[in-house]
Amino acid sequence: MTKRFAPATDRNKHPLLTVLKSHLPDSGTVLEVAAGTGQHAVFFASQLAPRLWLPTDQSSTNVASITSWAADLPAPNLLPAQMLDVMDDEWPVERIALSAPVSAVVNINMIHIAPWECCIALFRGAARMLETGGVVLLYGPFKQGQKNTAPSNIAFDLQLKAQNIQWGVRELEAVLSVATDTGFECREVIAMPANNLAVIFSREKLSSPS
Repeated sequence: MTKRFAPATDRNKHPLLTVLKSHLPDSGTVLEVAAGTGQHAVFFASQLAPRLWLPTDQSSTNVASITSWAADLPAPNLLPAQMLDVMDDEWPVERIALSAPVSAVVNINMIHIAPWECCIALFRGAARMLETGGVVLLYGPFKQGQKNTAPSNIAFDLQLKAQNIQWGVRELEAVLSVATDTGFECREVIAMPANNLAVIFSREKLSSPS
């Protein structure tokens, strides 16, 4: 199996770990959507026990890379990598019997390199997986209105759209609106290195059956 390495993933793991330690629930399974190379999965799992860490990705190449990283740096709380496409109406992990329920969904550097519909699907899937008080953590570049957006993120947005018209740095307000529509409340927006943000959401109280 081919182990992939992304320098940016290695750079941001320590700042992200600080945020995760402060905002993840103390127990349960953390579902990582779009886990990429697997570098984050093995590092975070080793630091965040007793939480279980479940890495997933829609790319079989990435799942193979995650599996390779896990073989080299095993952790007892790191679960086997799974295939997951956020656009599926039902995520395969919804059918897995987990020893601890999913208490958080973590998504790092995905929504700007995917169609906007993937952001919507991410929150819809998280709403299916999480009980009241469950956490969603998004990390990546965001636009924050014309005055507050870093010039580097404006340039990055143009670069992404040149590669794929469906990609682009997302407006934070648009993401917050999607979250609200799917039953999440924004708890905190945290400035991170390299003009990125960590955005923390919590699952609001579920509606009672009428």
